Amino acid sequence: MLTRSLSSPHGLSMKKSDLNRFKKILEEKRLSVIRRAQETMEEDMRLDSNELPDEMDLASSEYMQSFTFRLRGRERVFLQKIDKALKKIEVGEFGICQECEEPISIKRLEARPETELCIRCKEDQERIEKDFVG
Repeated sequence: MLTRSLSSPHGLSMKKSDLNRFKKILEEKRLSVIRRAQETMEEDMRLDSNELPDEMDLASSEYMQSFTFRLRGRERVFLQKIDKALKKIEVGEFGICQECEEPISIKRLEARPETELCIRCKEDQERIEKDFVG
């Protein structure tokens, strides 16, 4: 639920309990991304050709390593979104759409607390991307 607040740059703010809940969710997601990245560095990045009996196994292993790198790149972007959302909590701008500057629904934030767009603006963005690609 959003309430009027003079302390927010947009004149709107969330209940402190909601902000704390979203902060906790975002921090947990952040730790999970970091943990997966550390696991990649410790496990997935090892490529020992002595353990691979032939060129097919080596090629397959290199492909999987490349695929893992791309996934980690997406996680880096995700981590940046999480950090941005945490910063918005700190400065009182969390839950405000970056496009229309209207409040993002609690339901949407519960599904994707790192989101920067309300559902209407996200749907508009996806329509534009679909028209551009299609």
